[in-house]
Amino acid sequence: MATDVFPPVQKVVLAYSGGLDTSVIVTWLKEQYDCEVITFTADLGQEEELDGLEEKALATGASKAYVVDLREEFLTDYVFPTIRAGAIYEQEYLLGTSFARPLIAKHMVEIAEKEGADAVAHGATGKGNDQVRFEVTVLALNPKLRIIAPWRHPAWTIRSREDAIAYAQEKGIPVSHTLKSIYSRDRNLFHISHEGGPLENPWTAPEAEMFQLTADPQTAPDQVTTIEIGFEEGTPVALNGEKMLPVPLFEALNSLGQANGVGRVDMVENRLVGMKSRGVYETPGGTILYKAHQALESICLDKETLHYKQMVALRYAELVYDGKWFSMLREALDGFVTTTQRSMTGTVRLDLYKGNVFVTGRQSPFSLYREDYASFGQMDVYNQQDAQGFITLWGLPQKVEALISIDGTGSSRYRQPDYFKFKRD
Repeated sequence: MATDVFPPVQKVVLAYSGGLDTSVIVTWLKEQYDCEVITFTADLGQEEELDGLEEKALATGASKAYVVDLREEFLTDYVFPTIRAGAIYEQEYLLGTSFARPLIAKHMVEIAEKEGADAVAHGATGKGNDQVRFEVTVLALNPKLRIIAPWRHPAWTIRSREDAIAYAQEKGIPVSHTLKSIYSRDRNLFHISHEGGPLENPWTAPEAEMFQLTADPQTAPDQVTTIEIGFEEGTPVALNGEKMLPVPLFEALNSLGQANGVGRVDMVENRLVGMKSRGVYETPGGTILYKAHQALESICLDKETLHYKQMVALRYAELVYDGKWFSMLREALDGFVTTTQRSMTGTVRLDLYKGNVFVTGRQSPFSLYREDYASFGQMDVYNQQDAQGFITLWGLPQKVEALISIDGTGSSRYRQPDYFKFKRD
């Protein structure tokens, strides 16, 4: 029943994966708040993980269970914009979980408004990033909704998987997890992440059995797989010359990457909450797309725009990782990115081989690369003698500083004994 610790709640929408934690939370919410619980599950490509989920939620005590196919929205509104931005967190993480959470929270808010719910809830722990991503999104879209985070609640006594399993058994909650489930995973169409268990020691190598989306690169095919990806304004639209819709295109890339062992990353990252965390990620199709998009930009963007965009990509990745998808700054950065992608139409050829992605060709009607300009031979557009004047002006500040030092009227930070062996007479 409701107490001072549990202020009254009539109806709550729970982000529901069907896993151990959220299955337990359905019962816990009903027991502690005496409220109606509606579950929401976003189909982001978890495949068999979604089997029987609606029935399971209802059997656990939910009054209604939503399972909504959001795969196309996920790709077109979250994955592809992030790839166009070139956003990668700490040089390795392709943000597969980070940009899924705001999409889930967005639809939680919509269902809460539709159902007249006064609260939303999630199963993220108080140590991770997901709690921030869920809650900041809710605050951005409907701050009038209450947010219930059981893992942070003082009355929540479950502190481990063993505790959760014991609670489930006591309450008769149908769960399939056992004490042998050692990894914490998040899966969607874009990737799967692995955390916990033996991975908590950063020196321990991942177990071969842990990987689920990618073949072992060492046992992948010995022959090269060559593919071509077509882009229109930075968005992938074709594979091997065939136009495809976003979901089947990405599924095909996943299959190609999976078979060739592409997309494994083992990293220690800096969480938003201030601690380091080790994660192993499998992102087969996403890794291929990032590589292809980068190759197309190399011929379609001028130097200044490309270099500035690389700085924007770093900030964009931080915003997505930190749960600020629905922020003015990210939307503003999207405006910049959209401008840079107007000429990003063309085709990239890649070779996939034993965990590697090699770019072997790129072409575009907007390419700034000209073979006759790049040639070392004679040409009309570029006179090599012009470089002399350019270098003289480009190096003028360094020349002036060195002359002052040699004349004895100043000092140069570079003229130190370790660097210059000669002495002035």
